[in-house]
Amino acid sequence: MTYGTDLLSNINRYIDHSVLKPYTTYQEVENQCVKALEYQFASICVNPFHVKICSQILKNSTVAVCSVVGFPLGLNTKDIKIKEALQSVEEGSQELDIVWNISAFKSKDYRYVEEELKEIIKITPKIIHKVIVETAYLTQEEKKIALDIVINSGAEYIKTSTGFADKGADLEDILMWRELSQGKIKIKASGGIKDLKTAVEFIKAGCDRIGTSSGIEIIQEVKDVLRGNPKETY
Repeated sequence: MTYGTDLLSNINRYIDHSVLKPYTTYQEVENQCVKALEYQFASICVNPFHVKICSQILKNSTVAVCSVVGFPLGLNTKDIKIKEALQSVEEGSQELDIVWNISAFKSKDYRYVEEELKEIIKITPKIIHKVIVETAYLTQEEKKIALDIVINSGAEYIKTSTGFADKGADLEDILMWRELSQGKIKIKASGGIKDLKTAVEFIKAGCDRIGTSSGIEIIQEVKDVLRGNPKETY
């Protein structure tokens, strides 16, 4: 794979650095915030309980605090999701990664799915919203319907995965969404993106953000490539 210098120099700004494991300690969250600042990631993506910690550390920086909503199953009631989103924003979140109601979607209750998203988005204006549709559970036709619903909801991004399903992001889904969306929405890939090669493949396919818990390792690979000592020969 041939890396462009511009992409390598700016790949950090594509990365939402995920710190979502349930056993993560306060100190580990703080350490990851410091690393996010050092590498100037687009955001650090955390559970709502950790938003306050991150907001204090990242205040006035260019690294956004991104909180998940309804994570990882998406099956909280609408009122709970709205309250969770509001509290996260009040405590400093600038971005929200919202797990939609997969059960309602699979039941073809598309109106409920879209209205839930619209209400969350309406109640949290001026915030970037990314909707997680969990592609591992969707057919190809459902992925197309998902794209339409998320566009109609007013969200800025459609996101592939929580990273907790059996399968994460798929390049073919990104290519399909990019073609069908015609620039109406941005795309975030997550789940299984653990190295520089994979990250670059997804960005070149059309991703605007990459969700990964391996952001630090990816940046280290970038440094190795720029030194002429890549991990692999591409």
